[in-house]
This record gives sequence, structure tokens and C-alpha cells, in this order.
Amino acid sequence: MSAETERRITAVVLERPGARASVEEVILTTPGPGQVLVRMDASGVCHSDLHLADGEWTADTAVVLGHEGCGVIEEVGRGVDADLIGRRVVLDWLSPCMQCAACISGQAWNCRRTRALENRLADGGSRLQRGDGSTLMPYLGLGTLAESVVVDAKTAVPIPHEVDPVAGALIGCCVSTGVGAVLKTADVPAGSTVVVYGLGGVGLSIIMGAVLAGATTIVAVDRHLAKLAIASSVGATAGIVAEDPERTVQAVGDATGGGADFAFEAIGLSTTIEQTIRSVRAGGTAVLVGMTPLGVRASFDGFDLVDRSLRILGSNYGFTVGPIDFPRYAG
Repeated sequence: MSAETERRITAVVLERPGARASVEEVILTTPGPGQVLVRMDASGVCHSDLHLADGEWTADTAVVLGHEGCGVIEEVGRGVDADLIGRRVVLDWLSPCMQCAACISGQAWNCRRTRALENRLADGGSRLQRGDGSTLMPYLGLGTLAESVVVDAKTAVPIPHEVDPVAGALIGCCVSTGVGAVLKTADVPAGSTVVVYGLGGVGLSIIMGAVLAGATTIVAVDRHLAKLAIASSVGATAGIVAEDPERTVQAVGDATGGGADFAFEAIGLSTTIEQTIRSVRAGGTAVLVGMTPLGVRASFDGFDLVDRSLRILGSNYGFTVGPIDFPRYAG
């Protein structure tokens, strides 16, 4: 420990799932081998943070919340290129191991050996602690709701310095999840008809991804008129105020000429998942993007699924590969 230094920072701490988060002064230790210290310029609040804070997901220890972040590298640990100091970076919460079958086959988003899902750095530890010496873990290996973070160097992806840090933070999860669901998971071809259920950050990113893909009809569905107006401003060609499921599905059918080529669910509710599946045409594809609370189940008509040759795809993190996709989306 003699070569290590400590700094006191302010961070948002969650003692346990379902507890009230608090702002605390905590201790951050200088980066170890293969790690970097990043001064945070911006952090988003993703629904995944809320799932944990609301007690809908689990964690074994107290954590510093946050996993959407953009900042500047200020220190590097042993084995990390010192030229990275001063670079603006977006943080990749997945931190794939790059050794398992999924990673080797080019599907890093399916890595299950990543320590990030345990809220740990790649070495299994953390550089965070309270003043009493008790360890704090970084949520999804990042803990971006803090003044500074120490993360694995491979998760800090350089982007152009002129990129707005707020936009950069959203690229770290929200934008990549939504745009990637369109361009990578579903590979939506030009001329397609698309419907999007839920117009939070991910849903709006799906709409922008559909625009990039060249979709000609993009139908946005939400309960709030203000969100429908925002969706229109970023490329939606029609908006539907969500009512009861039957009327909503009928309205989607009317707006898409009998059903969409691709329907995306960006909320994580059983009722909207079921509506999404019902909203595609014969031969169409339903893409489930929103993360549900643990244990939530949704259903579909088995005969209908086979009879109409439907596809249901799960899209984790928009099939993101941070070093490739973050600079692409930032550009």
C-alpha cells in the first residue's frame, strides 16, 4: 500500500437494494495495474440504477451507483499507456473478459465471465472504501455517480475531446443500447416500418437508430404527449397515445398498415412486451430492449407465433462493442 495514494471524493452510495441512496464522502485509491482514474464530467441515471435502488434487482454489498459516464483520464496504473492522460473517454460498463467463447466469437455483449455483473473490477476488487475502512463496490464496475472513478483501462474508450460530456455519458449505455438495437441486433433494413413502445432515453435512441437505418415509417407510442413531441423532433413519423392494450395495438396496426416490420419495447413491462409482440406483421420481428424487474414474465400466443413466422429478439446493450461503437456514435 505504500505506493498507493488516496483521495476523498463525493459519491452517491446505495447501502442495499431498496434503501434510500445517500451522498457521502468516500475514499478512492489510486489506480492499480491495468486501471485508470477518470475525473467524471457527466453521468447519466439509467433505469438499471433505479431497478437496484427500488429493490427490483439484487446486490451483495453497498455500491456507488451509476454506469453511464464520460470524463477525462487523470492517472494511469502500471502497464497503461501514459499518453492516455488527458484523453476524454466514455466508460463501457460491460468490461468483457475477452477470453470466453462469447468474446472470442465476437459477441462481447454476451460475456458472462465479466466481473462487472458482480459490481467489481476485473481483478475482483474495488478501489473504493468508506472512512471506517469498509469496502464499497462500483456499480457494474464503474460507479459513475462520483467525482472520480477508478476503472479497468479497457473500459475507458477515447472519444474526440470536443464531444459534449453529457452526450458522451449517454453513449455509454442509453444511446448504445437503443441505436445498437436497431443497427446491430435487428439490423433493420432501409424502407422498414418500425414501432417503438416507450420514449425514455433508450426509446428515443431507438427512434434515432431507425432514422439512421432508413426506416420510412417510425411510430412512437407513449402515455405522455410531451414525449411524443420529442420523438417527433428526432424522427418519428407518427405518434400514438398509449391507452388500454387492445386499443393501442389496434392503433399501431392502423398506423403501420396491419403491423410493423420491427417493433421495439423500451420499458421493461410485461404488458408492453406483449403488445410489442402483437404489433408486428406476419414475418415481422419484436425486439425486447427494456430490462424488467427480476422474475417478471410475459406471454405470447404460441399458435400465432408459429403461424405468422414471428421472431422475438432480446437485445442486451444493443450488442455494443465499446471500442468500436462508442467512437462511431460519438461521430
